[in-house]
Amino acid sequence: MPTDTNDTVDSIFELMGIEGNIRQVYYEAFDVIINDFEMGNRTKQPPSNEVNALISFGNMVCYTLCLDQIYHTQLNPTISFLHEPGERRYSLALDLAEIFKPILVDRLIFSLLNKKQIQAKDFDKKLNSCLLKESGKKIFMKAWEEKLRETIKHRTLNKSVSYKYLVRLECYKLVKHLLQIDVYKPFKIWW
Repeated sequence: MPTDTNDTVDSIFELMGIEGNIRQVYYEAFDVIINDFEMGNRTKQPPSNEVNALISFGNMVCYTLCLDQIYHTQLNPTISFLHEPGERRYSLALDLAEIFKPILVDRLIFSLLNKKQIQAKDFDKKLNSCLLKESGKKIFMKAWEEKLRETIKHRTLNKSVSYKYLVRLECYKLVKHLLQIDVYKPFKIWW
């Protein structure tokens, strides 16, 4: 954490280090929340265990959702504000996914594992890797679609909106910011 009282950092690398430390503490909490499975360290390519496999799969699904919602706006998915743009990389979708992964993906993983809807038999474990089998993907995707249809009462709009539409609303907020209509304030969960 920054040591001065202004909570400032001197470089992007320092800020990225802080973000990495926060993410590590966040992932450590998964072992407290999840029953019967352990996450250990976050591993991606390939995932080393069931929790990492679910996170990788869920993050990919969330990234796809964000990209789809970007395509419903005037935003360019290759121009981002958090992730560095890259060749053949839709980095704006990665930016938006950062907001929604904890709300949609992580909570869904906790629910699916703790309710034993996804079990050890739904994973394919090989040498130093663990991937979600087709059976697990079907269970995850069914629950994902149900979650996206679920609605919440939007505090600003004062009406019910689906989680899927919540992602599009985030895109619209970015558009308004870029057009200098409104200052962008990222979505924060209020419940």
